[in-house]
Amino acid sequence: MREPLFSTRITELFNIKHPILCGGLMWLADADYTAAAVNAGGMGFLTAKTFPDPGHFRNELEKALSLTSGKPIGVNLYQSMRPEENEVLEGHLKIALDAGIRFFETAGLPPTSLLPELKEAGSKVLHKVSTIRHALSAATKLDIDAITIVGAECGGHPGLELVSSLIHSVLGPQQIDIPVVVGGGIGHGRQIAAVLGMGADGVLIGTRVLVAEEIWSHLEVKKQIVNSGAADSTLVMSSFRNTSRVINNEFARAVQDLELDRVKDFDEYWPYVKGVNAFDAYKSGDWNKALLSMGQSAVFANAVEPMEKIYDDLVDEAASALDRLGGLRSEHKE
Repeated sequence: MREPLFSTRITELFNIKHPILCGGLMWLADADYTAAAVNAGGMGFLTAKTFPDPGHFRNELEKALSLTSGKPIGVNLYQSMRPEENEVLEGHLKIALDAGIRFFETAGLPPTSLLPELKEAGSKVLHKVSTIRHALSAATKLDIDAITIVGAECGGHPGLELVSSLIHSVLGPQQIDIPVVVGGGIGHGRQIAAVLGMGADGVLIGTRVLVAEEIWSHLEVKKQIVNSGAADSTLVMSSFRNTSRVINNEFARAVQDLELDRVKDFDEYWPYVKGVNAFDAYKSGDWNKALLSMGQSAVFANAVEPMEKIYDDLVDEAASALDRLGGLRSEHKE
C-alpha cells in the first residue's frame, strides 16, 4: 500500500489513507469488494439491496469486517422511486448499525427518512447526486456530512442534465461548504490530482474497479471491460427520465430501438431492463444479455488485477501529475 499523498476533508472524515472511494455497485459490492477497497487505503460501500435477506446481509457485513481485521467499512443505502423497493432498508439499516457500521453512502431519493436514525447513532453520511442543483439542495437542507456529484461520464445513472465531471469539479467546491466528492469518468491518478486541485475533497470510482480480482463477476465480463474504449458505453432509458450509461451491447441496442420508435409501454422494455438480468450476466459471462453499467473510464481499466494494485497505480499516477505541475511552474527571479 502506498503512503498517503493527500490529506483532505474526506480522508479525515473516513480516516483513510487515500481520498478514493469505491461506491456501492448493485450485485457486485459485496464483502470482498468492500474490504479490498478499505485494505487498499480507501473506503468501500457494500450495497445493502444486493442482500435482501437479513441474515445474508448480516453475514456479509461480518465477513467484510473480518477481512479488514475490524477496520471500518461503508454501506450503500439506495432509495428507489418505487416505495415498495425501499421497505428492506429499514431493517437493513438497524442490522448495519448493530454491526457497528457508521459510514453510509445514500443515493436515489434524498435520505430524509433515514437520517434521524443514522445521525442519532453518530453516522457519517455521504449523499450522491448528479447535478449541482441537487447537491446544493442536499448540502443546505439535509444533515449530511459530504456530497458526491457524478458527471455524465459515469456508469449507471448520470441523471438527465449530462454535465461533465470536469465542470462539477469546479462548480461543486465553489458553491458547497461541506466536502465534495466527484465521480464519473475517474479512472486515472492524473484525474485525481486535477479534481483535488480544482477544489474537491475526494473521488468516487466504480467502472475502474469492475476489473478488480476481488469483484466476483465472470471473467468474460471483465475482459469486455478491459477491451472497451472511452466510446464503448452508451445511454439508454432517457425517454423514461431514468438515463443509464451501460455497455453498448445487444440489450442496450434493443432498448434504444424501442426508444427511437417512441414506444411508451414499459412492459415492452421489461425483458431487457429488469435488474436480475445483470446478476445473471455477471454470473454467466454473457455480457450481451443485460444492461450492464459501465462508464467512460473503462478506457483506463487495462487489466484484471488486485484492488490494491489499482489503488497503488492511481496514487503513483497522481504523484506523477503533481511532479509535472511542479516542473511547469515559472520561476520569476529578480
